[in-house]
Amino acid sequence: MNKQTITARENFARADVFLSENLQGYTRSSVKKLFQNGLVTANGKPLKPSQEISALTQVEVTLPDAVEYSAKPENIPLDIVYEDADIAVVNKPQGMTVHMGNGNVDGTLVNALLYRLDNLSGINGVIRPGIVHRIDKDTSGLLVVAKNDAAHLSLSLQIEQKTCKRTYLALLEGNLKTDSGTVTTYIGRDPSDRIKMAVVPPEKGKLAITDYTVLTRYIQGYTLCRFDLKTGRTHQIRVHAKYLAHPVVGDPVYGLKKQKFKLNGQLLHAWRLTLKHPVTGEEMTFEAPLPDYFTGVLNKLTEKVAN
Repeated sequence: MNKQTITARENFARADVFLSENLQGYTRSSVKKLFQNGLVTANGKPLKPSQEISALTQVEVTLPDAVEYSAKPENIPLDIVYEDADIAVVNKPQGMTVHMGNGNVDGTLVNALLYRLDNLSGINGVIRPGIVHRIDKDTSGLLVVAKNDAAHLSLSLQIEQKTCKRTYLALLEGNLKTDSGTVTTYIGRDPSDRIKMAVVPPEKGKLAITDYTVLTRYIQGYTLCRFDLKTGRTHQIRVHAKYLAHPVVGDPVYGLKKQKFKLNGQLLHAWRLTLKHPVTGEEMTFEAPLPDYFTGVLNKLTEKVAN
């Protein structure tokens, strides 16, 4: 264990904000874990994240020792669309879990990254090295990976400040009434099924905002839609699609029980990713084409011509 003492130079309304701004190499989520584990104290007493910090207060932080990766490298095919010394952008296939958890100990994106890349950031710990953000197992498409901690912090801040733009394409059941709109709800655990997420009251969830735009309507009763994330909650697009009463085609959790097409998961694809390079500051945009199984379904449908 490594202990650090940080002296506040001014008043802070919250201890977690103070620590996030003054503890180098730690994201807000990792700072939260330090508080949860009782590793943040002042005058020998544990601090709560919401406590006020007065100027000249000495905050003591006990930092856990670094641990070697518990995930093992695996030679798994990987579509890396961009790579440099700081980041890599990966086009994840449907069916691949991003990291260990819920019984997935191998065959994950992390296993593949450890084999293909020389370095990965360690901020997210031994289970999620390099992982800045996730997409669901049965969702395909782009995500950015950090190869060092400085890049990880920069990318995490971009996501937090909503300057990192993530755009998805999805085929929805039925035809939406409006051509575009914004869904604003709160998302939390489904009270009747803790494995699922759901739209819940504000006090029981987190704010979730999604913009949507209709791209194509089909005679058979389907809509190809673009979704732009303004927040990044678990299963956000899938939950919001269900909330609109037009769930994603092929979604085994939030979709229709009877599926017309033989699919292995939802027709949801992380199509475009825009970010600023963590070192150069250059704005970079990446796109990944729809996978064959997605275009195969679209090719079976007939576009509805506007009257």
